[in-house]
Amino acid sequence: MREFLKDKKRIIVKIGSSALFHTETGKLNYMKIERLVRILTDTANQGKDVVLVSSGAIATGKNTVGISLNDASIPVRQACAAIGQAKLITLYQRMFAEYNRTAAQVLITGYTIQREISRINAVNTFEELFKLGAIPIVNENDTVTTEEIEFGDNDCLSATVAVLTGADLLIILSDIDGLYESDPHKDPDAEFISCVENLDEHILSMGGGRGSAYGTGGMASKLEAAKIAGAAGIDMVITNANDVDNIARILSGEETGTIFMA
Repeated sequence: MREFLKDKKRIIVKIGSSALFHTETGKLNYMKIERLVRILTDTANQGKDVVLVSSGAIATGKNTVGISLNDASIPVRQACAAIGQAKLITLYQRMFAEYNRTAAQVLITGYTIQREISRINAVNTFEELFKLGAIPIVNENDTVTTEEIEFGDNDCLSATVAVLTGADLLIILSDIDGLYESDPHKDPDAEFISCVENLDEHILSMGGGRGSAYGTGGMASKLEAAKIAGAAGIDMVITNANDVDNIARILSGEETGTIFMA
């Protein structure tokens, strides 16, 4: 059923904060990030357009300055985002450069989407970056806005970017294999859902609460992203971030993760 995914030409990949760090120490997982960069570069080398929506700026900043991840002060988190975003984009640029790819930073706020002129400018920028062979790395500009800090973890942002860029496919890397009928962390017998053709209220009710200490998202925000993407005719897959090779498996048409049909 997933053979058609091989033909996708413009792919958005979203990775959350929790997937970028070692759970035990809160330090960046360089090996995973390097594999992610390698897979995205290889995907681009196949002639596909690739965008990475990456969280992790706040957690990286907190780790850099030694502030507890549980610090709830929004001004402090915004300051950490300013520090962490610079460090994170530098890391991405260095790693992509190892594979002769250029990484471009794109920071977006809700106003970018709401204002027509800003939205058009963003679309034009993405198109030019694709022509240049660059891989845009997108995050919400947390230093000037608090929407993402309070309500999501870039899940809806990634869906919005997919719509802006006219993407074919959105891949969201999560801390579980995909969508289950109940929380698999609490229910070992939870039934896995491989394909969602109709995102109805029953499916939406399966969304849980907020995510881990390193991120703010949960399954509820991912289902909301699926609504945004699906309404624009974009297929979406949720898969496990523990193995970033799942990206290549999805694009090879393998049965990996939960697919949400547009």
